[in-house]
Amino acid sequence: MRKKRVLLFSEGFGTGHTAASRALAEGIRRLNPEVQCRVFELGKFLNPTVAPWVLSTYRATVSTQPKLVGLLYKSQYHNPLSRLTRMALHRVFYSRARRVIERLKPDLIICSHPLPAAVVSRLKSQGLNVPLFTLITDYDAHASWINPETDRYLVSTSRVKSILTGRGISSDVVGVTGLPVHPKFWTSPIKKESRRELGLADMPTVLVMGGGWGLMFGKEIMDALTSRMDQIQLIFCMGSNDRMVRRLSSDPRLNHPNVKILGYSSEIHKLMDAADLLITKPGGMTCTEGMAKGIPMLFYKAIPGQEEKNCQYFVSIGLGEVLDSEAVIDKWFRLLRTDYAAMEEQRRRRLAAQRQQSPSCALSVLELLGSPPRPAEQPARTPRPQTQPQARSEEPAYVTP
Repeated sequence: MRKKRVLLFSEGFGTGHTAASRALAEGIRRLNPEVQCRVFELGKFLNPTVAPWVLSTYRATVSTQPKLVGLLYKSQYHNPLSRLTRMALHRVFYSRARRVIERLKPDLIICSHPLPAAVVSRLKSQGLNVPLFTLITDYDAHASWINPETDRYLVSTSRVKSILTGRGISSDVVGVTGLPVHPKFWTSPIKKESRRELGLADMPTVLVMGGGWGLMFGKEIMDALTSRMDQIQLIFCMGSNDRMVRRLSSDPRLNHPNVKILGYSSEIHKLMDAADLLITKPGGMTCTEGMAKGIPMLFYKAIPGQEEKNCQYFVSIGLGEVLDSEAVIDKWFRLLRTDYAAMEEQRRRRLAAQRQQSPSCALSVLELLGSPPRPAEQPARTPRPQTQPQARSEEPAYVTP
């Protein structure tokens, strides 16, 4: 019998979209190894010469002109990609997409970025007969995610579902599955063991993440961070920004045995296990991974647009706080030093609730694909993919950016 095949299409605008596709693919494999999954950054795969230039330009714009990015996001917030735009995308960047799909013969396509979703939707309007799921990777729903040929939307919260239904999407095709996280985030080992494995001291620990591109904050916050290094261990994980790693490594304030400076790491799950507090930009995937690990989060320098919405969501449900002054650092460092046991108890409670949600997205996809988890692979307690804790189900649907 032929194995089911799932193609997951993403793009490299930021690291979260592709991380979501890979996490979902690995979750599906973990729950049912008989389902074959392949992940592509479709534009890069089809245009290996042009795509790096496009991504580099986008990265430079986000880094130097975040307000412009926010303005573009808000100005088009209610406008799906037009028929003309979809045609142009197809002809300029994705002209060979149909050939790839027909060669690989998937039973399902899942897109975690609006551009490949728009292209596959156009192909479906021209006769491509493959179900299309769209995985919205933030805690908001920009209209660019919406396409008439999408068979199902996989969304993070009931609020995002309400935004889609408010734009005319049938509630029957919107599943509140939560965002997928890699199976590495489904469990939480003992903190002392994680620290020992990573070569860290067993003391209150703060993980500072700059996002996949290693964006950072200013001098005042850095001064506050480094003021308690004798009592609090700092781990800086700067992603692929090698220049930032060099800059931090040469900073005399960080020349301390309780400071670790890292670039890209494939062990973020272990670092979160070892840490007591996460300081990060509010990317959708990083926030979801932090939630899966039960770690409290401080958010800095949200990119106007989707990161602002992510930040608002996690602050509203009590899992994060905006890092807008040194006073916020001082408060949390004081809690780590004087009320550590209470923080640990709160984290245990968050983990107990979150453990029911982590595999939900992969389980939902397998159910809709008609390939349920194999008994040996199924979690001990099966989550109900489309239910959310009552406190989250009453969220208002803010449809303005």
